[in-house]
Amino acid sequence: MRMDRIYTKTGDAGQTSLVSGERVAKQDPRVDAFGTIDELNSVIGLIRTWGRESSQASVREESACVMRQIQNDLFDLGAIVACSPVRVSAILPPFPETRTLFLERRIDHCQATLGALTSFVLPGGSMLNAYAHLARTVCRRAERELWRLHAESPVPDGILTYVNRLSDYLFVYSRWVMRAAGQQEFLWEPGGGAAEGESGEVVSPPPLV
Repeated sequence: MRMDRIYTKTGDAGQTSLVSGERVAKQDPRVDAFGTIDELNSVIGLIRTWGRESSQASVREESACVMRQIQNDLFDLGAIVACSPVRVSAILPPFPETRTLFLERRIDHCQATLGALTSFVLPGGSMLNAYAHLARTVCRRAERELWRLHAESPVPDGILTYVNRLSDYLFVYSRWVMRAAGQQEFLWEPGGGAAEGESGEVVSPPPLV
């Protein structure tokens, strides 16, 4: 693929081109779907970049190798979604089921070292944990966009399954990186938490130095 021009001015009137050549409105559900997949890919890039700085070799390897594979998968997946369904099979290969199986193996690998949860997890135990949760929520939004598109125009089952499984992996990964680093997760405390005193007043933060 070669890109010689960055701006073409063809989208100035509110339309964009699909991979298959058709012009559609930028607010088209298909554009929402592959645009959110692109956003997700960018957040995965944050995880991959931040994970390379981990002091834990296992986290560096998982973040570098697995996240790179996921980024490639999302590009493949996004290209399929960005095609007209009547022309996609003539332009691109189908999204393989093995990509979902790959995620399931990674989920099992990470889950093997984790204990059972006794509360919901709050994002932000570490930077890597926070980015993983951000990716998870964007992934869930991408899934909603894909199902919204699917109600109007068919989306391959393999793509819908992959995105659902990816959000599961990102959740397990967010917990696994905390375990690998020997850090405590932030857990939800129903009805209150560390910011409140026993009488319900807000506890003042420490003074700025």
